[in-house]
Amino acid sequence: MKKSIYSILAVTTLLLSSCEDQLDQQPVSSTTAASFYTNTNDFTQAVNGVYSKLTSYPSQVLWLGEMRSDNVNALHDGNRDWQGVNDFSPNITTTGFVQTAWNDNFNGIFNANSVLQALETKGSVITDASLKTRFAAETRFLRAFYYFQLVRTFGKVPLIDKALTASEVETVPRSSVAEVYKLIISDLEYAAQNLPASYTGTNIGRATSYAAKGLLGLVYLTRSGATYNIEGAGLNANENDKALALFNEIIASQQFQLLSSYNSIFAYDNENNKEVIFDVQFMSSSNGAGFPSHLVPVAFWTGQGISNSYGNGYGSSNFSVAKELRSSYLTNASDGRYTFNIQTTYSSPFIKKYIDISKKGTSGKDWPINFIVQRYADILLLKAEALIKIGNGPSKEADALVNQVRARVGLPAIANVTLETLLEERRKEFLGEGLRWNDLVRSGLAISKMNAWMKNDAITTINPIIADYLIYPVPAVELGTKAGLYQQNPSYY
Repeated sequence: MKKSIYSILAVTTLLLSSCEDQLDQQPVSSTTAASFYTNTNDFTQAVNGVYSKLTSYPSQVLWLGEMRSDNVNALHDGNRDWQGVNDFSPNITTTGFVQTAWNDNFNGIFNANSVLQALETKGSVITDASLKTRFAAETRFLRAFYYFQLVRTFGKVPLIDKALTASEVETVPRSSVAEVYKLIISDLEYAAQNLPASYTGTNIGRATSYAAKGLLGLVYLTRSGATYNIEGAGLNANENDKALALFNEIIASQQFQLLSSYNSIFAYDNENNKEVIFDVQFMSSSNGAGFPSHLVPVAFWTGQGISNSYGNGYGSSNFSVAKELRSSYLTNASDGRYTFNIQTTYSSPFIKKYIDISKKGTSGKDWPINFIVQRYADILLLKAEALIKIGNGPSKEADALVNQVRARVGLPAIANVTLETLLEERRKEFLGEGLRWNDLVRSGLAISKMNAWMKNDAITTINPIIADYLIYPVPAVELGTKAGLYQQNPSYY
């Protein structure tokens, strides 16, 4: 899919173009749509255009998630874009990362709604009925994906399930999280039922039925998470059993497996391997990835004799991996994830998981490596989480799942795995994959874990964590679109 998904012709870009600054976008005009959606290839290009907004996902989960979590203590050398995010400032309503997360996900939703509308009105040109259904299923999977990102990031958001004009958008208030979840679940159920189990050739990388089931399982776990008395993603919905059933289906399929080597999961020449359930596709040149450079200090590149263009633009800032996390890795000397995930021969150890200097492209935004969204190890540990929550404590089945993941890196088996123990295992397994922040929030332990980490690591630059900070503010520009349409999330200004 690397070639097919990003070989989007100029006409597709025009059709699905998105405003970079705000949500109020015009849908495809009837004239343009009539002249474009004339054959199957046009729809293929349009669906690829819906996938294209996934390319911002790694930045969202690394800058707004990984860095905000207790995995990284970022130290700035000036007024940096991410400073307020890292420090839990209440005044980040104009921060670029926050605005971009809102924009890109809503632009993806706009693209999805435009394609779904076209499938209804012009879909008869697709002569293969099964392909038409697949297009709808892919598009609904992606719409659910973007909305799930929005709910986890901002809580309540406008619920838009069709292409709207700018004036129509200005009448849509934020919907409750529960209402947004209804659309997410409906879309993912449709996708799970109508997507293929796998693809071949250039279609590899598209969403499968298992990707839909894995995401839906995570949605149910997240809905079942703690509420913290805020309007965030957790609703205490008690749907862990629904999540468990979906994870069991994925495991029983035998479509996926743990690779014998942890390092090989992320090898540039081993993309879309048997452990990957869904990933964001990148390729070198105009569609390369920037995420390998995100949490890497610029000084590392210059120290390697490599141009500053491989840096992230943040000068001498550091993104130090938490001291107590490094110590946790070192309790087992055989845990090779430590040296693979972390650059240890540096004054401030940082995440270097995706860096293979021999594969570098033309700049720090041109790495030809996919970003894994969900993999089989995640499914195993999410199933363990569901079991622990359903049983309200440890179970032998949950222990066995955790020990499968530990065994790969040569760690001894453990017993009586609690939710806190599981979180620690997930933290070490998925460092740098953008999962930690959402794991903390979903578990109900985000506030206690974060504040304890700051105390243990003697961190004084980050504000004490309160419940309101577990979601981000509505971007200031959105509040100004129409007076009174949105209310700001509590504790932000």
